[in-house]
Amino acid sequence: MQDIATFQLEWQQMCQQLSDQLKDLALMRWMSRVVPEMADNNRLNVWAPSPCICELVQMRYGEAIRAWWQNKNPNTSVFVGIKKMENTPALQPIILNKPLIATPKVEKATPAKVVNTFVEDDLFSQFLDKTHTFDSFVVGPSNEFAYVAAKQIADDDTVAFNPLYLQAGVGLGKTHLMHAIAWRIKEQHPEKTVLYLSSEQFLQRFLRSLQNKDMNGFKELFRNVDVLLVDDIQFIVGKQRTQEEFFHTFNNLIARGKKIILSADSAPMELCGIEERLQTRIAQGLVVNIQPAAYELRLGILNQKLKRLGSDLDKEVLSFLAKKITSNVRELEGALKRLVAHRQLLGGEITLDSAKRILKDILHTTERQVRAPEIQQTVADYYRLSLKDLRSTRRDRPTARARQMAMYLTKMMTPMALPDIAKFFERDHTTIMHAVKTIENLLNRDKQMAQDKEVIMNQLKAIK
Repeated sequence: MQDIATFQLEWQQMCQQLSDQLKDLALMRWMSRVVPEMADNNRLNVWAPSPCICELVQMRYGEAIRAWWQNKNPNTSVFVGIKKMENTPALQPIILNKPLIATPKVEKATPAKVVNTFVEDDLFSQFLDKTHTFDSFVVGPSNEFAYVAAKQIADDDTVAFNPLYLQAGVGLGKTHLMHAIAWRIKEQHPEKTVLYLSSEQFLQRFLRSLQNKDMNGFKELFRNVDVLLVDDIQFIVGKQRTQEEFFHTFNNLIARGKKIILSADSAPMELCGIEERLQTRIAQGLVVNIQPAAYELRLGILNQKLKRLGSDLDKEVLSFLAKKITSNVRELEGALKRLVAHRQLLGGEITLDSAKRILKDILHTTERQVRAPEIQQTVADYYRLSLKDLRSTRRDRPTARARQMAMYLTKMMTPMALPDIAKFFERDHTTIMHAVKTIENLLNRDKQMAQDKEVIMNQLKAIK
């Protein structure tokens, strides 16, 4: 067995050489978080403090560590595992008392003073849901890794992976986790400046700063936060200058060791319309894919939501909902709230038969998925347009409104991600976003538009 000094030197050499060979700037940060131990049975143990770090080190560097170490020490095996480091005094001479690789100290920036129209409350709590915490997040196999990674970046002062990128479809919990991270950090470190916003809000602030000729104020605000969380970044497309500013903000915060958490509906390299250099920088962090919830997780979510609503429903009804509504947790929660409201307002028990009757429209939609071509054809027929005109670039008001309605319904009634909708309509993301917003606003004040929407949706649901 090697003496400690030789072992330390060899470990340092390995880390440096692997960092150079793999061209991975994050490797040194990861290696500063693990504890190497040369065991008596000729085995190198690499202990990680949490399941998240263990899995990441194993996934990213496990094979490289094995190859390098076994090349130098042919009879040695390598094991990457989890161990509570504070309870392992035998390891202290190796790592805990004298770290082999010190984590670089980052000068703590003074929290930014709020500038111009931005107020302190706006920086943190305006867009956050107080019910979205780690305690209220129901964990299952499909989201466990995302949950552990989110807690890790929220609880740890050092930044082991940056950025954290949460990839998931609508209603699978990525926004919940982002809110939970923000609340946890603010709770533990009230002095930190935490900024959460959607990419659309980022764009709005950027445009406001351009209009007010105050780009310095915009840069000062965003580049002096301690934690930046941007939701649904797939919407930062088609605007070259916005992407440019986001890229520089991203690099500035990363360089100063600040935490960045991003979310989107696609993997970084699949984001349509976003520059390759931005995709690459994002992909260098930790990308976590949240899968659709399994039956057991959906049932757990229903039980937890029911408890928070202060109500109860028959187990048979809950099991039916969990089995029937599978694609979207948000839709599942909506169905539950409708049943609870029905019981509270009208009284009486909710049976399986009454639940089916109350949720008839939701269940019909889930039984048969409406497709984008059907939406286009149905909207074109309703407004007495040809499909060619609907898909054309004509900008007269009737045609434009019909096209926007088709885009809105495609977003609302199909599981298609925004990049896919944009491709289908042969438009860019911003056009789809604008269409959805326009129709949403019109529905609130235009009775005819609201009636059109209901009629078209009923026609689509009736398609066999």
